[in-house]
Amino acid sequence: MPVPRPPDRPVARPRLCSHIEAMTYDPAEILETIHMTRVEHLDIRTVTLGISLLSCADQSVANTCANIEARLMDVAANLVATVDGIQAEFGVPIANRRISVTPIALVANSFDAEGFMAVARTLDRCAERLGIDYLGGFSALVQKGATRGDWTLIDSIPQVLAATERVCSSVNVASTKAGINMDAVARMGRIVKATAEATKERGSVGCAKLSVFCNMPDDNPFVAGAMHGVSEADAVINVGISGPGVVLAAIEKAGDADLRSIAETIKQTAFKVTRMGELVGRMVSERLGVEFGIIDISLAPTPADRDSVANVLEALGIERVGAPGTTAALALVNDAVKKGGAMASSSVGGMSGAFIPVSEDAGMIAAVEAGALSLEKLEAMTSVCAVGIDMVAVPGDTSPETLAALIADEMAIGCINNKTTSVRIIPAIGHEVGDRLEFGGLLGSAPVMPISRFRADRFVARGGRIPAPLQGLTN
Repeated sequence: MPVPRPPDRPVARPRLCSHIEAMTYDPAEILETIHMTRVEHLDIRTVTLGISLLSCADQSVANTCANIEARLMDVAANLVATVDGIQAEFGVPIANRRISVTPIALVANSFDAEGFMAVARTLDRCAERLGIDYLGGFSALVQKGATRGDWTLIDSIPQVLAATERVCSSVNVASTKAGINMDAVARMGRIVKATAEATKERGSVGCAKLSVFCNMPDDNPFVAGAMHGVSEADAVINVGISGPGVVLAAIEKAGDADLRSIAETIKQTAFKVTRMGELVGRMVSERLGVEFGIIDISLAPTPADRDSVANVLEALGIERVGAPGTTAALALVNDAVKKGGAMASSSVGGMSGAFIPVSEDAGMIAAVEAGALSLEKLEAMTSVCAVGIDMVAVPGDTSPETLAALIADEMAIGCINNKTTSVRIIPAIGHEVGDRLEFGGLLGSAPVMPISRFRADRFVARGGRIPAPLQGLTN
């Protein structure tokens, strides 16, 4: 079965209300926001309820699962109804309702593989009952070292992602402070390949629910890397907003303005979008009676026409994404989005910036198929974007060692530059370069991209840890 598409939910006509008036919105700004949602694909990509499960831990698998179920069903009981009500009240599309939980390797560290599977099935069952689109947090943090429980969770990932529909998994294998755990990187190369094999009848879609991270944030509302960090409160609302189409329209209106002026235009646009997202987030927080956490202001594309980060870069004057100048253009956009969000709110967090997932962006797909965008150019772009190699399909015969080497490269970019990077890659079992995987919904479709035939097996096999960079000299 494919990953379920978020159900269609009616969006009522927007109306002014006391909550908007209390935030002193100018009527022209309200009308502009309405236009953004109707014409330019502006949406709240996700309202994510982070829930701590630390109190659910027990030596008994059955007791832990019962505690988790009771906790989720209690705290998240009104999440979907609340979000649906606010969507209707404000007329702002809200694409996904999600939950993130404490990394399960911490909650169930003493369990065997069967115990972790039981927890995963409990999470999936609760997500279905609650009407949640995705649940993140089947995760482990092993950037410096791993416990037996961490390794057990990691080894269970292929079977868990094959057996569940809504559960997402992530593993943090590197950080600027700890360096890169190459033993974990090598293991994740094998896990990614095994996950592809375990879900090959569904286009290896399990890999779309698995991310490998450096500097993984505690408050990320986006899957597959969403988790509820141990420094967070018992329950927190985090909001992720998205609007590549809005930024594209703003750039087009700017005409032949110079790049400094374009950056200012993007900042102003991000400012307006962030205000709307924070309003929605605080309303959900108030009505659920939980803390408001952060707003993640990210340009997260969809397969829809003009809702594309690639189109944004091309509007700046890049003939096709992947051409010389692409990385500089992306750096401009990413920086301006972050600055605009920071001007609008003191609660900006998560990953905030420009996402470049290939399968989810029609412009990126077109660039790959035109021969303009290579995996190597994507890697260069990840040095200045919000995430990393994301939703990229490679040939199904790609070796686990080559996958691990690619992960290591991406972790190095994050580690040295003190930024979040990630890898969500799909070895397309049974497919070759030029084929296309169809996922549907927000996951889109992924053209299978070539990857270097030269190997780094001996490098990966050395294991150990790549030391952390000297602090203060990482750039």
